[in-house]
Amino acid sequence: MELTKEEQSALNGEMGETLQTAYRILVATGEATNAEKLISIKWAHLSGVNYNTIGDAGEEFLRKISKDAQVKVKATVNPMGFDFDHISEFNHIDDEFIEKQKSIRDSYIRMGVEPTFSCTPYDIFDLPEKDTQVSFAESNAAIFANSLGGLKTNKESAFSALASALTGKSPYSDFRKDETNIPMTI
Repeated sequence: MELTKEEQSALNGEMGETLQTAYRILVATGEATNAEKLISIKWAHLSGVNYNTIGDAGEEFLRKISKDAQVKVKATVNPMGFDFDHISEFNHIDDEFIEKQKSIRDSYIRMGVEPTFSCTPYDIFDLPEKDTQVSFAESNAAIFANSLGGLKTNKESAFSALASALTGKSPYSDFRKDETNIPMTI
């Protein structure tokens, strides 16, 4: 996969450990999907927010990288394990779960992610212009983006969407290409 000098520099660790990790994820994803290069994106929608799904390892990873990482593009995020605005209604949630979920939420906010906590970011924000490259990890958001939204994204993993948010890049493969992304019309 072809990288620019800046991308290669980040992959080599010259821009810090967090960006090196992000580029390693993107290159591995790109190689697995036969991407020829990385391309710029305008928006990333992240999953990997619920403590039930990412556990201690995910919480620790996010807490660590959020100390020095900032998203480079608009980034929104999926729902958490519960709604903090209504926590008093859920007296069966233990204190450890609440603290871990709070840590995950705070990590994303520290990185500059919009605290949307929704799986339908397209209902919150106006979509960018047609054919804009985005990186969406939520299944329904990726499907909506590629069909009704007229955008271009693969169905990203939690890691690849986060790496895209931190770098502003994503592998150019699959549904990002014109010949494989045929929007649905109504």
